[in-house]
Amino acid sequence: MPSLRTKSISTKVTDEEYAQFEALAGEQTISEWARDVLLKATKPNAGEQTVLAEVLALRTILLNVHFAVSQGQTLTAEDMRQLIERADQNKLSKAQERLAEAATGGVP
Repeated sequence: MPSLRTKSISTKVTDEEYAQFEALAGEQTISEWARDVLLKATKPNAGEQTVLAEVLALRTILLNVHFAVSQGQTLTAEDMRQLIERADQNKLSKAQERLAEAATGGVP
């Protein structure tokens, strides 16, 4: 049996905002549409996580390569493979951490 909805959330909007919400709601009531939007906003966005994960992995690789070169080291293909592997190992968890910090106003 579905649980009953007993709590309410409310806000004031302008006429223009209300018209925009009506248009976005389409066949749904504005209340149902707003509820769906709010619930979706609480879930992580897979696209954002993926893009951020790749950027963080690239950042890790770039910083490690830059540091090695600045120290006069020559990187082999094996060194690069290891850097890429290490960056890929935890890129998603790092992205999730960063997004969680951003959502709560935390500082990385």
